[in-house]
Amino acid sequence: MNLDISDILGGWPFEPGQVIVRKIAGKDGREKIQMRLDMGLLQMELTGRPDGQTPHGKESLLVHYQHLLQRHRQDHGTDAGFELDEKACETLRAEAVMYYHRYLAMFVLEDFESVERDTSRNLRVMDLCNTYGVEQSDRFVLEQHRPYVLMMRTRARAQAALRDQRPKQALSAVQAGIEDIQAFSQRFGGDLGADPPELTILNALAREIETRIPADPRMQLQSELDAAVAEERYEDAAHLRDMLHRSEPDPRDPIE
Repeated sequence: MNLDISDILGGWPFEPGQVIVRKIAGKDGREKIQMRLDMGLLQMELTGRPDGQTPHGKESLLVHYQHLLQRHRQDHGTDAGFELDEKACETLRAEAVMYYHRYLAMFVLEDFESVERDTSRNLRVMDLCNTYGVEQSDRFVLEQHRPYVLMMRTRARAQAALRDQRPKQALSAVQAGIEDIQAFSQRFGGDLGADPPELTILNALAREIETRIPADPRMQLQSELDAAVAEERYEDAAHLRDMLHRSEPDPRDPIE
């Protein structure tokens, strides 16, 4: 069996600065994801743990430690005393990197539901380590990445809504994501410096989405009326005021 992958890499050029991914058919009949790297490639499963492993017979290490936490609560009636040592947190972080690569690939492939699944999953890893890590460094080392993961989950939710022609829902998703990152920034204060750059990205996305939402006719009329009054165009203002009054809903109309 020839293990040299030079022919594969030669036919699939690497492009610096680009996330290059594709789906392939695996020998087991299931689809796989491949991500091109500068000196090779990553191959990942679409579901479950990206490397296809089942540590401790569970879907992932996260599921394993969540199971241990649940059993601890059942045995003791509380989660007090449950801890994750340095090794547990280290292996959970390494596993999270696998999911990071997969949700990046899924975003490029526009599988936004899978992006939301994997980003939400990595946020649960952060919560678990932050709550139960024995060492302070283990509790906080992943927190620096939380704004980025929140941003990617938010973008996935927004893009899924836009794909389904629901710009208002997309905007709501972005606004919620912005609030989550702002709450994170307030929680850590000045520990991480200025506002995360992810806020800039999401604010720009919100403005772009707003352009896709049809303007409310009454709001447009009100804006034109305000401008006419400010510019002392009183005849235009009277006309716009009449139009605004005529556009008011009739109270006798049934409420939908």
